[in-house]
Amino acid sequence: MFVFVLNCGSSSFKYQLLDMVNERRLAFGLVERIGTPDSVLTYESADGEKVKQVADIADHAIAIGRVLAQLVDATTGVIASLADIGAIGHRVVHGADKFSASVLIDDAVIAALQACVPLAPLHNPANITGIKAMMRALPGVRNVAVFDTAFHASMPPASYIYALPYEWYEQHHVRRYGFHGTSHRFVAQQAAQALGIAQDQFNCITCHMGNGSSFTAVQNGKSFDTSMGMTPLEGMVMGSRCGDIDAGIPNYLAANLGLSIAEIDAALNKKSGLLGISGLSSDMRDIEKAASEGHARSQLARDVLLNRTLKYIGAYAIELGRLDAIVFTGGIGENAIDFRASVVQRLGILGIRLDAAANNVRGTQATISSADSPIKVMVVPTNEELVIARDTRDIVGA
Repeated sequence: MFVFVLNCGSSSFKYQLLDMVNERRLAFGLVERIGTPDSVLTYESADGEKVKQVADIADHAIAIGRVLAQLVDATTGVIASLADIGAIGHRVVHGADKFSASVLIDDAVIAALQACVPLAPLHNPANITGIKAMMRALPGVRNVAVFDTAFHASMPPASYIYALPYEWYEQHHVRRYGFHGTSHRFVAQQAAQALGIAQDQFNCITCHMGNGSSFTAVQNGKSFDTSMGMTPLEGMVMGSRCGDIDAGIPNYLAANLGLSIAEIDAALNKKSGLLGISGLSSDMRDIEKAASEGHARSQLARDVLLNRTLKYIGAYAIELGRLDAIVFTGGIGENAIDFRASVVQRLGILGIRLDAAANNVRGTQATISSADSPIKVMVVPTNEELVIARDTRDIVGA
């Protein structure tokens, strides 16, 4: 079965086509700046055929049509006909407490996704747009929704309830949901397999660190606690998001700076994190380089990120009670060699020791703790698209 995977944003989307007989990626790419005269479509096949088009792509439907045309193009194509596509898998950011697993999409599911829009006003409308566009482009082909939040549906109430008036949870769904669920699920499964531990007996802390970052305490293969909350703003320091802060700060800013709720929200999401502290960049590569050259605020940004990382690992280790592994993934987790070393070197209280030679990897699965460490530390490249494709295959096949 060929599965088309779509990760749709408001003005862009990423896509992949996978052959699920061998889980081989046949083609992938990105369409950006949809709705502008200088939209950009990029496409690359497994055989190395590359296409870049700059054109006026008015909407997602037209963009999807262009991508599908590339898949069957005489020069760049990887399938003979669009009829070869057996199913479509969609990344959907927020399923609230309505969805605890991936589902076949029908009218009732779309209505439920619409009801979740207030919880993810930037993401769910774009996800729905992508679903409807694919349904029009390939009528009769089944679509599956795979949720960022679903993996965290196993959290106990003590992990997801906020200490707020309980009626807010009952009537308005104010609770922790968590995100990056497909990534946390994938790397936890990969790590358990690599270490030869049964999934239902595996305890680990998965550290998804990129421009957006979240940590998850995985108990017996299931999410037990996670750092992101009702929105992706809570938790770790991120590229341009603040993560955990005093809940009274927005009120202080409104009263003393005269900022509106919208202005404060924009600042917390887009002007904070590594960017806000350093004043330089939201990219960890820039932060590390500037810090090594003596840029004081970049050094501080790195130190704050390290501090928050250690806090979450320490807290989750105590929560889990027994810990088999700590797993790094995401752009920072997979590639920031020096930062990973700084983290692991501070984990001696857990008996963990760094293998510096093993840690000298980027984007490659590896165990980077010493052979005698009672808790293993691993790097596992994430593959969220493969999780979406697998769920899509399994659901449609069933």
